[in-house]
Amino acid sequence: MRDMPRARYDEGWKEAIRSFFPQFMTFFFPEVAKHIDFSRGFEFLDKELSGISKKGLSRKRADTLVKVSLKDGGERWVLVHVEVQGYPQEEFSRRMFIYNYRIFDRYGKDVVSLAVLTDEDESFRPGAYRFSLGGFRLEMDYPVVKLLDYRSRWQELEASDNPFSVVVMSHLKSQETRGRMRERYAWKLRLTRMLYDRGYSRDEVLGLYRFIDMVLSLPGGLEEEYHEEIFREEEVREMPYITTAERIGMRKGLEEGRKQGLQEGMLEEARELVLEALEERFGVVPEDLEEVVRGQKDREVLRRWHRLAIRAGSLEEFRREVGV
Repeated sequence: MRDMPRARYDEGWKEAIRSFFPQFMTFFFPEVAKHIDFSRGFEFLDKELSGISKKGLSRKRADTLVKVSLKDGGERWVLVHVEVQGYPQEEFSRRMFIYNYRIFDRYGKDVVSLAVLTDEDESFRPGAYRFSLGGFRLEMDYPVVKLLDYRSRWQELEASDNPFSVVVMSHLKSQETRGRMRERYAWKLRLTRMLYDRGYSRDEVLGLYRFIDMVLSLPGGLEEEYHEEIFREEEVREMPYITTAERIGMRKGLEEGRKQGLQEGMLEEARELVLEALEERFGVVPEDLEEVVRGQKDREVLRRWHRLAIRAGSLEEFRREVGV
């Protein structure tokens, strides 16, 4: 069974952050969270971030921009930029710096940049962005969380009642059980039961259930077995959080989403490969060229463009070959 493409993982993370933003901040970034006044509300600005990121930066779906108020009173507020990174990237810190100053330029407000690394490369640990020449010096440091580090903190995850402890455990087990579906089935059941044991509200259970079901995907037979077991579990506990209608709708939606997501995910992966190759070879990708790449819906064409991006001697040569 093929695991879902990275784009679907990104969707799951973005939905989880939107559903449990205060818990996300207190779990991963408590030093930042203690300055935020969540009682005054917060606003997601992802559409605005999409416009910012189109200007020469290949966009990852799990980027999130949130307007928050601080506890020091008045009308002061800052923007929190969260980037969930699922693969190693040499220029990651440079990208974080570019996003930070572009968001600052757009809003004229202070920006706090945060990163969650969900990849499986132990050596990928980006640090501060630095540049200096003569008497000039520029430095941007930002908090980074590496999910792999939580493997050695499993007991801490199981003891926590923060919803993101479940998100982290689900993500790690999706990586560890790749190709071992019986083991994945057992972990999927265990993590789902944990939602009821912890006494989460119905909305919290449904939000986390969607994430677990998305990242710990199972082949047809085991998926049916899993849903039947959860149905019996709810009957025994007399906690029918996930009704039959919702379950059928979720299953249908997930199945359709997986099919559609697989196709769209593979297309998105192919587009990202082209843009990343161009960025690595020639620097910032012009906006008109990025729009052409993002608008391409033929995977074979994108594969051809990727090979071209690797061997082209210049950006102009790539443009000529592509016809832009």
